[in-house]
Amino acid sequence: MCTGNTEKKIPSGLVRSFERKQRSKQSGVEVHRHTRCEEKEKDLELKNLKLYLENKSIIEENEKLRRKAYLLHQENLALMNEFQKKFPHWERSSSTLISSSQTLISHEDK
Repeated sequence: MCTGNTEKKIPSGLVRSFERKQRSKQSGVEVHRHTRCEEKEKDLELKNLKLYLENKSIIEENEKLRRKAYLLHQENLALMNEFQKKFPHWERSSSTLISSSQTLISHEDK
């Protein structure tokens, strides 16, 4: 006759062994996941550093070009001034060019 207890009893040693294996698998997965995360962080840091250095060189090149453009503009103004002295009857049109050029420079400096 049945006493109402139909569950099979599993030896406690087997349960503990199974639990230990499960924990070791989980910790292995967590370590692997952690290692992958660290690798991704290092990759991102490296990409970030490369982009930073590229931006820095672009900014430096931009500053060099800006200085060169400023010097060329100054040379242009000097040549326009000489042109005015040689051809005074063109003074009206060239002075307009010079004043507009000077306005352009003052806006670039800001």
